[in-house]
Amino acid sequence: MKRMARASKQKKPTLNLVSLMDVFTILVFFLLVNSSSSDVMEQPKNVMLPESVVDSKPRETVIVLVTEDSILVQGDVVMSTAEVIESKDSVMLPIKDRLLRQQQKVIGFKTKAVAESKEVTVLAHRTLPFKLLKKVMASCTSAGYGKISLAVIQKASQTG
Repeated sequence: MKRMARASKQKKPTLNLVSLMDVFTILVFFLLVNSSSSDVMEQPKNVMLPESVVDSKPRETVIVLVTEDSILVQGDVVMSTAEVIESKDSVMLPIKDRLLRQQQKVIGFKTKAVAESKEVTVLAHRTLPFKLLKKVMASCTSAGYGKISLAVIQKASQTG
């Protein structure tokens, strides 16, 4: 009986808050470090970008993707590549309208900075004709995106 009485009087185990705070602090730092956006843009599987020697890193901008089949703005299909090639107009209205809507579609600080930067990055397949790219770039300029960057694959610089 005495043994049972002693056992019931013993302190119940408690959680050590210092160790728990250490674990949560490490977890928060780990998530902060790994949640930052990457500096390298991922290349779409169906687009082969041209190679070039590049000095600057890509920035977060509005993305216009030109594949052999279609043209996408921020991942949304706008029109087919064949329509653009066959068109006599230099400015494609569906592309221009989608870019103008993109400026108004602002959610959060990061998206606002991208929309207000008036920069666009064109990712185009390396075999597409330049007249197609020229029409896409004219549409971007017409929508107010004056700074156009063409995405390329970085290759080693050739020093002589």
